[in-house]
Amino acid sequence: MEHAARNSSSGAPSRPATTLKATSLPQSQEAARLPAGIWKVVSVAALGSFMAQLDATIVNVSLPDLVATLHAPFSVIQWVVSGYLLALALTLPLNGWLVGRIGSRAVFLGCFAAFTLTSGLCALAWSAPSLIAFRLLQGMAGGLLAPMAQMTVARVAGRHLPRVASAVTLPVLLAPLLGPVVAGAILSVASWRWIFLLNLPFGLLALALAILFLPDDRTDERPRPLDMTGLALLAPALIAFLYGTDHVRQPAGQAALCVALPLFILYFRSARQKGDHALIDLRLFRVPAFSASAMTMFLMNGVSFAGQMLLPVWLIHACGVSPDRTGLFMLPLGLGMMCTFPLMGRLTDRFGIRSLTACGALCATTGTLLLAGLAQTGLNVSILAIALFLRGAGTGTVGIPAMSAGYASVSRPDIPMATTALNIVQRIGGPTLTTLCATFLGWRLPATAIPHALSGAFTETFGLLCVFHALLFLTTLRLPLKLSGKSSSA
Repeated sequence: MEHAARNSSSGAPSRPATTLKATSLPQSQEAARLPAGIWKVVSVAALGSFMAQLDATIVNVSLPDLVATLHAPFSVIQWVVSGYLLALALTLPLNGWLVGRIGSRAVFLGCFAAFTLTSGLCALAWSAPSLIAFRLLQGMAGGLLAPMAQMTVARVAGRHLPRVASAVTLPVLLAPLLGPVVAGAILSVASWRWIFLLNLPFGLLALALAILFLPDDRTDERPRPLDMTGLALLAPALIAFLYGTDHVRQPAGQAALCVALPLFILYFRSARQKGDHALIDLRLFRVPAFSASAMTMFLMNGVSFAGQMLLPVWLIHACGVSPDRTGLFMLPLGLGMMCTFPLMGRLTDRFGIRSLTACGALCATTGTLLLAGLAQTGLNVSILAIALFLRGAGTGTVGIPAMSAGYASVSRPDIPMATTALNIVQRIGGPTLTTLCATFLGWRLPATAIPHALSGAFTETFGLLCVFHALLFLTTLRLPLKLSGKSSSA
């Protein structure tokens, strides 16, 4: 706020009319006032996020081929996917420390180089254990690409983040949708190895663009010692939690959750004692806007993933829809997101953070209430399309403003730490609410597939999801009215 005031008061006194009419300028002229070179940085960040997220889903389609080619059981081959996802969480706590030591540009270059190299190693794998090992290394490199993309853009954009964040976030949403399609096209003409070889040209392109466009920010960093105790507690806690929530019905998953809880408690105690020297400075959460942003992103990610889990199960098992038609029925969800994302900058400038996110949360809640009604009365394709479009548009309207509010509430030197904290909280939200909804649904489902009992179970589960949506709405009311621009002024 002070930075914005200084900028407005330091303008040329001979041109007051231009200052007064700035808000009425066309969008193209407003875009010209963005920080210099920001779209170059955004292009690098978007490519990095897209590569990491694409590889999280592109291998799924090739699992049957991997079982046959590598002569390994499916229980072993599935770790090609699970290991990658768990490795993503392993390196996430290191984000703030690495940026503080060598700068975000060096970390980004290292991630691109390591991701490209490990992709080539995956393509050369000679056995299931070797492929799993290389996928673990690939996931460790990919785990930093998405948060680094957010952090780099947040630093350059400052209070203009809502205008450009959609360019980084949209590829992350499209990647899981395109992954199976790209993999299917490759496997129809070539072997599974080309799924990994596909990363080589894009990785080299991203590396070249990063060298050309990313600014050297080493002078902006404040090196801090690595919190080895925090890393030893938080990294395995995240891995155990994510594994446990994904395998909650199995004894191994339940044991992992029992291990994760005390590790989280021990980390919180250690971090409170170390303060600024902790792996994640918990004092950031004392800032009301930052804590509200983190909780909003936790709930938004949770309701999104829980809904994406419930919808196919309901359509296939309760409504008798075929799997291929289920995919088509889900298209309005992505369409709603893509319709709102390009407008985030203009909507945020016009309505502010709190009003926009609250409206989006109510929109998503309305869509979920319609789903609960459909589960009770029966499938209606037109109403389903409206409900999914409202859910997609609503959740798409919440994420970017909430993330922008979190970054704007901290000073520039704290952005790497804030990036790590926001990404960890957001990543935990998905499996947490998904597990709660899946457990509730399993508890309410009847032993036999009686239509009336099935509809009741799904109605109640969608009702539970509506409760989480209501919590999301209440959380958005704690977000600031407008961006403060603090991160850009520090």
